[in-house]
Amino acid sequence: MPDNRRPARLGWAVIVVWPALWGPAWAVAPHRSDAAEVRSLPVPNGDWPTFLGPTGDGKSTERGLVLNWPAQGPRVVWHKRLGASYGIGSVSRGRLYQFDRFADNARLTCLNALTGDELWRFESPTDYSDMYGYHGGPRCSPLVDGERVYLFGADGMLFCLNTSDGKLLWQVNTREAFGVVQNFFGVASNPVVEGRLLIVMVGGSPAACQNVPPGQLDEVVGDGSGIVAFDKRTGEVVYAISDELASCASLKLATIGDRRWCFAFARGGLLGFEPATGQVDFHYPWRAKLLESVHASVPVVAGDEVLISEAYGPGSSLLKVRPGGYEVVWRDKPRSREKAMQTHWNTPIYHDGSLYGCSGRHTHNADLRCVDWRTGKVMWTADRTTRTSLLYVDGHFISLGEFGQLIVFKANPARFELVAAVEEGTLRSEVGEPLLAYPCWAAPILSHGLLYVRGNDRLVCLDLRPKSRP
Repeated sequence: MPDNRRPARLGWAVIVVWPALWGPAWAVAPHRSDAAEVRSLPVPNGDWPTFLGPTGDGKSTERGLVLNWPAQGPRVVWHKRLGASYGIGSVSRGRLYQFDRFADNARLTCLNALTGDELWRFESPTDYSDMYGYHGGPRCSPLVDGERVYLFGADGMLFCLNTSDGKLLWQVNTREAFGVVQNFFGVASNPVVEGRLLIVMVGGSPAACQNVPPGQLDEVVGDGSGIVAFDKRTGEVVYAISDELASCASLKLATIGDRRWCFAFARGGLLGFEPATGQVDFHYPWRAKLLESVHASVPVVAGDEVLISEAYGPGSSLLKVRPGGYEVVWRDKPRSREKAMQTHWNTPIYHDGSLYGCSGRHTHNADLRCVDWRTGKVMWTADRTTRTSLLYVDGHFISLGEFGQLIVFKANPARFELVAAVEEGTLRSEVGEPLLAYPCWAAPILSHGLLYVRGNDRLVCLDLRPKSRP
C-alpha cells in the first residue's frame, strides 16, 4: 500500500501505478462555448489523444517551448475544479476530454482546450467502492480515436461516445460480462486502439470465483479473458486470450521489425501477443510474493527490447523479444535490496540509451534516477524527490511531484541537471488557493504548447508557448 507520509525537505541531493449492457442511463449537456475558437488550434500535430500521448511513451515531439521557468512558474491560462479521479484528460482537435466522478455518476466533460469552457458532458451511474479506502473515481484517461472517445471506468464500465456531442454509441459492463472479481484498486489499465480493435485488459474469472472473499486474489483464477479485443465500432467481442488477472498497468502497442506487438504487464507477469489476431507469443512471470502487490507501470519498448518494472519486490527486468519467445537481457537480483528501478504508479521514459523515472514505492524513499538501458546500472539519483511522474519534451523532462512540485531537468545521463523548479503551493488561484493539492499522481500532458497538470480536485492549464507565437 502507498505510504503518504510527507518527508522532511532536504533539498536536491545528487548521487552518481490501476456482454451485459447497462440501460441508457446517460445524459448529455449542450454545447456552451464558441466552436470557432476550438477550431483555431492546428490538427492533428500536437494532440495528446491517449494515455501517455500519441506514441504511448510519455514523449512529446513539440519543440521551442519555454522550459526555463521563473520561480512562480509558467503563466496559468485557466484552471477548473474536478470531481474524483486519479487520471488526467486527453486532447484532440482543440478539445480536452476529462473523466471524473461526481457523487454517484461517472462524468466525461468535453472542454475547450484553450479556455476550459465546457462544450458538453456525458454521465452514467457508478457504484464502485474501493476496498482500501481510495476514492471511487476513474483511474483511466479517455482514449480518443477519430470521431469516437472511449472510457473505461473504475467499475469496469466500457463506453464508446461520439466526440462531437457525447452521444452514446455502445457500452459493455465488463464486470458482469466476464465475471471480473474486483482487484485491489479498481480498473486502471488504459485500453488501446489497433486498427478496428479496441484492446482491453479485462481479467475475467469463472462463476466459481464470484464468491471469493474481497481481497483474496490468490484464490481467484482466470477464464481466458485476461485480454479482450472488441470491435471498436460496435463493442462486439472479436477475441479473448489469457487466464491472467488484470493489473493497473496500461497496454502498450509497438512495432518491432516488421511486426506489430501488444504488451500487457498483467497481474502475474508480461504477456506479449500479436494485437490483430490475439496470437500469444510468450508469458514472462514477474510479480512480488506480497498478495496486495500491484503492477501499474506501462512496459517500455526500445528497439526489440521491453522493460518492465514494479515497486513491491522484484523490481525491473529487460527482455529481448522475438515472435514466439524472449531472452532476458538483465533482471534485478531477487535477494538484493538495491534495484535498478522500482516504479510504482508512474511509467519511466526511454531516451537515447537511458531510462529516466521515479523509483520507490513510498513517498519517503522515492527518487528520480537515470539508468543505463543495456545494463541496468544506475547512472545518477536525485534523492528524496517524493513520487513523481514524467513528461519528455525537447531534450528535457517535466516532473510533477505528488505534492504539487513542478521541475524541469535536462535529459542528461551523466548527471542530474536542474533547469527550473516551481515549489509546491506556488501555483495559486485568483483568490490565493493552491491549485495543485495532494495527490498529484497523474502524469502531465502537453498539447500545442499548453501543459495540463492535475492535483486532487483541479485541472490547471499552463502556457509554455514562446511570446512570439500567435
